[in-house]
Amino acid sequence: MGIIKVENIRLFSHHGCLKEETKIGSEYRVDLKVEANLQTSAKTDKLTDTVDYVLLNRIVKEEMDIPSQLLETVAKRILNRIFKEDQLVKKATVWVRKLNPPIGGDVACVAIKMTEKRKK
Repeated sequence: MGIIKVENIRLFSHHGCLKEETKIGSEYRVDLKVEANLQTSAKTDKLTDTVDYVLLNRIVKEEMDIPSQLLETVAKRILNRIFKEDQLVKKATVWVRKLNPPIGGDVACVAIKMTEKRKK
């Protein structure tokens, strides 16, 4: 097993429960960690034998472009797409952070973390 990380993906998206949040939008940061068998790709040196982090980045961008009320919903969609589109991924964790959330205080960010394993 091995780990591939894609960290600090910077995005501007329109998520939130308040109408203003979905209209105005906010800055977000997303991190991914996926676990897969990387032994084959280590030997073959072929992209087709590993998890393509370009694909992971694209999945995050596409799912973050779909407005949702909750960050949990966005994280779940990201995880579902990863397992659907890359059969090598055995386990994945996603962190979604909303920077400067409108919660009436001096808060740098709010974040959710969600982890799932591939169902057999």
